[in-house]
Order: sequence, then C-alpha cells, then structure tokens
Amino acid sequence: MKKRSKGSTDWKRVEVMKDKEIDVSDIPELGDDFFKNAELRLPQKQTVTIRLDDDVVSWFKSQGKGYQTRINKLLRSYMEIHNH
Repeated sequence: MKKRSKGSTDWKRVEVMKDKEIDVSDIPELGDDFFKNAELRLPQKQTVTIRLDDDVVSWFKSQGKGYQTRINKLLRSYMEIHNH
C-alpha cells in the first residue's frame, strides 16, 4: 500500500514525467563529501519469541529464504500505517 499525499497533486501527470522534466532547482545536489561522511543507520534487531499459527509460518517459509525479514517488513508497514 502506497501512501498518497492529501491535496490536489496530479499523480497521473507526475507518474508519467521523465526525470529530466522534474524541477529540482531548489534542491542542492549532494556532493562527494556528503557521501564520504554518510552513515547508514538501521534499526537494531531484537531477538524475541513469538507464537504464530503453523500455517502462517509455513506460508512465509514457502516464499523462500528471508521469511523473517518479510514478516518484519509486514509488521513495520502495519506499524507505520497505524502510527499517527
């Protein structure tokens, strides 16, 4: 589910725009110094025990490697949608 802005944005027009058509004159380009000093900060992981239905776990596992990451992403999306 994508979040949509409220208001009168013409999203159909924006979706078909080419990158070169977007006015970024009010946004300075980030230089090499920015990226040289940038740090990627990811939320810390915490090991927990959670009881889930067998069929739910089986379904996520059947999607392949990384099922715990997918469950985490799903929970994060739910949290972000409901975190007002």
